[in-house]
Amino acid sequence: MISTLLVANRGEIACRIFRTCGELGIRTVAVHSDADENALHARVADTAVRLPGATPAETYLRGDLIVKAALAAGADAVHPGYGFLSENPDFARAVLDAGLIWIGPPPEAIEAMASKTRAKELMGLAPLDAAAITEADLPVLVKAAAGGGGRGMRIVRRLADLPAALEAARAEAASAFGDGEVFTEPYIEQGRHVEVQILADSHGTVWTLGTRDCSLQRRHQKVVEEAPAPGLTSRLAGELDTLAVRAARAVSYVGAGTVEFLVADGKAHFLEMNTRLQVEHPVTEAVFGLDLVAEQIRVAEGLALETTLPRARGHAVEARLYAEDPAQGWAPQTGTLHRLAVPDGIRLDTGYTDGDTIGVHYDPMLAKIVAHAPTRAEAIRRLAGALERAELHGPVTNRDLLIRSLRHEEFTGGRMDTGFYDRHLTDLTTPDPDPYAPLAAALADTHGRSRFGGWRNLPSQPQVKRYEMAGEEHEVRYRHTRDGLTADGVRVVHAGPRRVVLEVDGVQRAFDVTRYGDRVYVNTTALTALPRFPDPTAQFAPGSLLAPMPGTVVRIAEGLTEGATVQAGQPLIWLEAMKMQHQISAPAAGTLTALHATPGQQVEPGMLLAVVQETSS
Repeated sequence: MISTLLVANRGEIACRIFRTCGELGIRTVAVHSDADENALHARVADTAVRLPGATPAETYLRGDLIVKAALAAGADAVHPGYGFLSENPDFARAVLDAGLIWIGPPPEAIEAMASKTRAKELMGLAPLDAAAITEADLPVLVKAAAGGGGRGMRIVRRLADLPAALEAARAEAASAFGDGEVFTEPYIEQGRHVEVQILADSHGTVWTLGTRDCSLQRRHQKVVEEAPAPGLTSRLAGELDTLAVRAARAVSYVGAGTVEFLVADGKAHFLEMNTRLQVEHPVTEAVFGLDLVAEQIRVAEGLALETTLPRARGHAVEARLYAEDPAQGWAPQTGTLHRLAVPDGIRLDTGYTDGDTIGVHYDPMLAKIVAHAPTRAEAIRRLAGALERAELHGPVTNRDLLIRSLRHEEFTGGRMDTGFYDRHLTDLTTPDPDPYAPLAAALADTHGRSRFGGWRNLPSQPQVKRYEMAGEEHEVRYRHTRDGLTADGVRVVHAGPRRVVLEVDGVQRAFDVTRYGDRVYVNTTALTALPRFPDPTAQFAPGSLLAPMPGTVVRIAEGLTEGATVQAGQPLIWLEAMKMQHQISAPAAGTLTALHATPGQQVEPGMLLAVVQETSS
């Protein structure tokens, strides 16, 4: 029996595994980089071990240090979580060679399936030869052979773009997974991403725990997942089950894994097998009433699965909450997470708690939020409502995108596919802030700074406050009168420092207001309080290229120097932040008059990287 377990991972998945260990009476060991010394997973574990590394991102790829940490802390088992080394067969062997229990499939099974190219060959398929691709083969998908999560993936629609896509995918894959191998395959438009959860023991039993639909993806990164996948015929569902079992038995699989398919025109196309727990496993747990981590531990201890599959009940939907700003091209966001809370009865898996700092070094996912209900429609409604009522005070997130996606008729009708965001992203991210949020913020602030209800014999001059909301400036005017606070077009029913009630056209609306310095949150709307008079010095020259996020400059365009002529849209600088590369391009045709960025440089948001002086027409 396992007594002490080390999780070779960080953040949300480490905290989630620790939760199960606590319920099972297993002691826990966390490992952490210097950047994660005060991270939640390091705080909640019974023991924490520092892993020295060249960079924070590389730290969790040091399998040798993780094995040493496990032995030093007295652990007798290692759980890899997902990402990092979870699909690295050499790491699995190192754990076993050290006399530790590996909570995962045999290294040979990982080796056979962790490389997507070898997995396809095992299933009788073959990737495209990148050197032989022609216009007739397009579009194609460049994909990392190892890992997942949308990293190291590029869609190529023009043959001329293939070399750059291969180079960028290799660099991103090497950074995220320590393996720069990529391959190409046909890109199927308007297919659905459907996967089967499997669980196998060492006694020959293989469970297939239904399907999940993960079609809502942006940049190949899953955003919304659900179980079971809606609208599948019994024939197709049976075929997916059969193929999943076939894949598992082909490599003598043991443990939890996922077999992924692209479903189009009623046919299933094998994509890959992930030899680990998936990010979206909570929806399967909710539907089957299982704890997959507990089952992984039982299997690793040599126990047998029940011969009868657990019964599926209801429907579950999961939304991934990311710290990213659509107004900045979905750049990852950093800063203090002041508050993260969801309504009762909603599952929240996160690696953060109130007051934690969201850093630059890791994935920008803040949490997974999961709702379960008897029917799909009820689960969707419940999750959308929970997101709407969630308290999210901190960096900008994709909350609005999630709510609108869940309520979109294409999704509610079960007609979505992997091209959903290609078609709808602009409409789903068009700012639609509450027009009364600035007034509510101003009235709450007034109550907090002065005696509410105070008045003078002389007519009061209007008070003016300014706020930035959704990229635009809003000016608010209100008055102190004998009868209290007044504002044009509304009746102020109540104004307190945390809650304001306004009556608009006979309907009362309540606003919860929370302020952290100049940042104000009014229900789901975030605002920034502005000074009464703008700072005239806070300006940059036209054509200035500013860092949209904190990160590292990983590349400057070849031969780029000050005085060079550049074309509109020409890639100039590449930043890496949270394991993703972000390209900064020339805003217009012109001359590069300044180049401040250098490879390896750490940059902060708003830092001046370069200046392009536009050519006069």
